[in-house]
Amino acid sequence: MNFKILRLLVIPTVLVSTLFYKIQDAKAGLEFQWNQDSAYRRLKWFQKEDKRKFRNTIYFFLRPADRKSDLLKINLAIPKTFKSTLKSEKINICKVRIGGFENRTKCLEDIPADLEINTDESGLRSIDIYPYSPISSNKDSYAIVLKVFNPKKSGLYQFHSYGQPKGKSFSNYLGSWTIVID
Repeated sequence: MNFKILRLLVIPTVLVSTLFYKIQDAKAGLEFQWNQDSAYRRLKWFQKEDKRKFRNTIYFFLRPADRKSDLLKINLAIPKTFKSTLKSEKINICKVRIGGFENRTKCLEDIPADLEINTDESGLRSIDIYPYSPISSNKDSYAIVLKVFNPKKSGLYQFHSYGQPKGKSFSNYLGSWTIVID
């Protein structure tokens, strides 16, 4: 009899308390990409905030494996649907420590560079980055850092990167980043 009374008191209490418990969002380790052919190369990135219309810092990483030679110029192609105001003072390139389990992503040293924000008639935007000295292909990781407000629309945004190697007059495809805005 005591067991039945205890069961009648405990079970409803547990059920009611679970209604007020806030369930955390699960962060999936799966990334969806369009056009997964051999020419496509996925690059690593990190963003501090993924909510719509929030202030965000996005790190687009260029790791040593992503660079085959020294880079004289880097071009970042921004998707047309990523509607956010770009200001040259909020964009930089730096030597970066890529965060993980024990430490955070952090710029170690700013790389002096000239920036040029381009917009064509179709609405496509790109950022040309001209470092004062070439980005070397050594063991250091670099990042293009954007400090922007996230767009109003949620979705996947795919950024493409092109780099002009030392001694060449044209740019090569380096890879693409796909960021998520919820």
